[in-house]
Amino acid sequence: MSLGKYIAFEGLEGCGKSTHVKRLATRLNAVMTREPGGTVVGSMLRNILIDPANTNLSPRAEALLMASDRAQHIAELISPALSSGQHVVTDRSVYSSLAYQGYGREQDLTELKRINDWAIGGLWPELVIYIEVPTAILIERLKKRELDRFEREDADFFKRVADGFLQMAAADPKRWLIIDGTPDKDDLEKIISARVQERLGI
Repeated sequence: MSLGKYIAFEGLEGCGKSTHVKRLATRLNAVMTREPGGTVVGSMLRNILIDPANTNLSPRAEALLMASDRAQHIAELISPALSSGQHVVTDRSVYSSLAYQGYGREQDLTELKRINDWAIGGLWPELVIYIEVPTAILIERLKKRELDRFEREDADFFKRVADGFLQMAAADPKRWLIIDGTPDKDDLEKIISARVQERLGI
């Protein structure tokens, strides 16, 4: 039996990841999941991480909680699904930790890569789809919802995160797809599907 494909969506808050994770997972009959929070343990960790009341959570503690969620996610859900031949489509992955805790929180990238590679047992996404949307559009979208702990960060933080994503994509173009996230949902779904088919043949 051939292994399933491990596909991750990345991007800033409000870019439309969650919508297109659902749509692509449906098209591929794939397991749909998210980080943090893709398991029962992960949901508990997610509640800590996104709670706006947790104003004193240190960047290192945040990074380790994320890695803990990811270790459980890989062991309990992602690795078994891939081994059984199922595709997995996830809303965020290990690359979010590098972007948010690394570039955003300005933690040591080498250490973060080492810790997270150990947490995931070396199982990195085969394809990363980065949905790129101008910051001004994202700000307008976020005004329509109650903001979590990450969504309340300032513009400088999100600029560092976006720059981090783009630097990672530029360094590994065979793994990453940068997609313009401004077309309407239906058109964007078709674009993403075509690009995934082109890259992975599924």
